[in-house]
Amino acid sequence: MTKNKLAIIGGSGLYEIEGLESPEWKSITTPWGKPSDEILSFKYKGKEVCFLPRHARGHKISPSNINFRANIDALKQLGVTDIISVSAVGSLKEDLPPGKFVIVDQFIDRTFARKKTFFDEDIVAHVSMAYPTSPGLSNCCKTVLKKLNIKHSL
Repeated sequence: MTKNKLAIIGGSGLYEIEGLESPEWKSITTPWGKPSDEILSFKYKGKEVCFLPRHARGHKISPSNINFRANIDALKQLGVTDIISVSAVGSLKEDLPPGKFVIVDQFIDRTFARKKTFFDEDIVAHVSMAYPTSPGLSNCCKTVLKKLNIKHSL
């Protein structure tokens, strides 16, 4: 049975997290270049977890300049099997006020001017985006949000 290892890719302001055991910032080199930042490796309640600041500590990288390939490869090198990406974006819908978590099952990548694939040179591959998220991980997030009584939507 595979041992799952979680990573969280977070937005700005999530650099100092309380309650972490043995936190250590790790510098990882990838064939895709540098990830957004060093990766914080730690244990939380006995489980190994990684955290990567999406825009770098200090919010230095714009969305179109995030090297997602290096980010994903660096997490993979650390043994990560599952990733939760947390972002703070606005909504114009009344039923999605500030502070409400949304668990997505589909998305549209509206960033531009960056590579969109791992398979652009020497390898041709077709990767389906029909189901881009993990139902198991989504259900886990939903369970935790309910348990903590945090407003959320699917």
